[in-house]
This record gives sequence, C-alpha cells and structure tokens, in this order.
Amino acid sequence: MNAVPNDAAPASQSRLKKLLYRPPYIGLLAFLIVFVVQALGHTVMILMEDIFGEKYVLHSAFALGLFGAVLLFTGMKKTNEVSATWYGFWAGTFLWTGWIEFSFVWAKGMLGVPDLMDPRVPGEIATKGEYLVMMSSIGVMASTLVYFLFNKETKCNMFLWIQRHAGLKTGKPTPGYPRNFAAITSLETIYVLWFCYLLLLFIYDENILGDHHPVTYGICFLMVIWGGYLFLRLIKFWKVTTAIRYGIPTAIIVWNAVEIAGRWHLFTEFWEKPWEYGLEMSLFTVGLVIAAWLASRTPAHVKAELDREQRGAAEKK
Repeated sequence: MNAVPNDAAPASQSRLKKLLYRPPYIGLLAFLIVFVVQALGHTVMILMEDIFGEKYVLHSAFALGLFGAVLLFTGMKKTNEVSATWYGFWAGTFLWTGWIEFSFVWAKGMLGVPDLMDPRVPGEIATKGEYLVMMSSIGVMASTLVYFLFNKETKCNMFLWIQRHAGLKTGKPTPGYPRNFAAITSLETIYVLWFCYLLLLFIYDENILGDHHPVTYGICFLMVIWGGYLFLRLIKFWKVTTAIRYGIPTAIIVWNAVEIAGRWHLFTEFWEKPWEYGLEMSLFTVGLVIAAWLASRTPAHVKAELDREQRGAAEKK
C-alpha cells in the first residue's frame, strides 16, 4: 500500500483556506450563523416551555442564562480575537434568551398580561404577553444607549457617524485602549436584539402604526434595502472578527423583514412549530454547527495569513 505523502494534509488545509477563508465566504458564514440563530432562538424558547412546562421553565431559563454568563467569563479571558468574538456572540445569545426574554415571561405571569390575539386569524396569537411587557423597557434601553453614544472609546461605525455629524464627541480615544472582544460582541448582540424587538413591537402597536399600516410596509421595504446594502459590504470582508461583529446587525436587520413578513402570514414560520417540522429544524441545527465550526477555524485576518503562506512557499522554492 502506498503511503500518503506527509504534505497531503497541509496541502488540503491550504486549499480549504483558499476556498472558504476569503470573501465572500467569511462574511457569508457570519451572516448565516447569526441569521439562523434568530430562528432557532424562537425554537429553543418553545421547546423549553413544552419540555419543562410552566413549573420548571424558569429554572431552565436561569440555567441557560447562567451558561451564557460562563461563556462570557471564559471569552473575556481569551487572547485570541476570533475565539473571544465567537464566545461573545454565543454568550450574548444565551443571556438574551435565558435571562432577558424569560424575565419578561416571568413578569407576564406575575402581572397577568394576556396575549394579544390576531383579529384577522381567529385563535392565532399576534403578540405574546411577554413582548407586550418588553415594551416597557424602552426607557432603560434609551438611557443606557446614551452612554454608548457618548463613549469616546467606541469603535461602532454608527455611533462614530452620529458623533461626527451631530457634534457629540466627548474627547479623543485613549491611545492603546485595550478592547475585550468577548464583552463587546456580547453586548452588541444583546443591544441589537433588544432595539429591533422594541422597534417591531412599537410598529405593530395599533395605537401607533399597526402591522398593516402603509408606513409598516415602507419600513419593511427599507429593511430589505438596508439589509441588502449591509450584506453586500459584509461579503467583502477579509477579517473574520470584523465580519462577525458586522454580521450581527446585518443578519438581524434582514431577520426583521422576515418577522414582518411572518406577521403578514406570507409563509409558515416552521421554526415556531418544531414538533411539526422536526426534520427541517434538525437540518438547520446541523448546518449551523458545521458553519460555526468552519468559522471558528478561520484565522483572525485571513488575507495576512494567506499572504504569509504564499511568501513562505515562494521562499522554499
């Protein structure tokens, strides 16, 4: 039997890098992971409520949020930017679902807030009671966002643009100021989700607009355009960590358009019916795991990594 050449594995890995670890795949992977996680977040909540029941669901939610806190703690100690960024994203996702969303579920039960029924589809829930409670958090979100808006250390493109054009700069960034990518990504994930939830909830409110108001149609259209523009920028990224942090708002903005379309009953939201669509949800989950594994294997800055490999190969020749 012929022996496999020693350089076969490195050559195979190099071909994989050249195929997947460059635009548009870096940005595309980040987008798909965040996008699919939005659907699976609904699925996880429904499964937790069905499996653990009303008696134990809050216990399971506490455990889920605690797992997110552990991920955040672990990620904040990481020096590798790629792993720290992914730890931050998953930490923010589990903290949001476990401690934030289910805290509103708890408040709904304590206050006896009923679900809002859909007047166009008899027996169908339009907005669950926990999300009606969530609307009361807008003051907290707005107040805390003031800090991030005025923060001179921010690297957020949106905040920097507002500071620059509205004259809101509070000083020059501190030279050599260290950034903890796990903490940044976790907080970004939570705040983008929070902001978008509240935006949709206030749009759906019949006292403000309503889900079939002409302005709501216009907002959905703008989200498609905005999300498409951000996506086209995202797929040009070489740096995986930047792609992840840019992919979070991009995917969630596009998901908002999906949420509104689902509100209009344009399609079946199968991620909210996991018992009926077990095969589809299983395929979604497996695909997410594979994509997350590939993304986690990507070097922090692929272009520089590939350049170094090419120079090393040229020197050997």
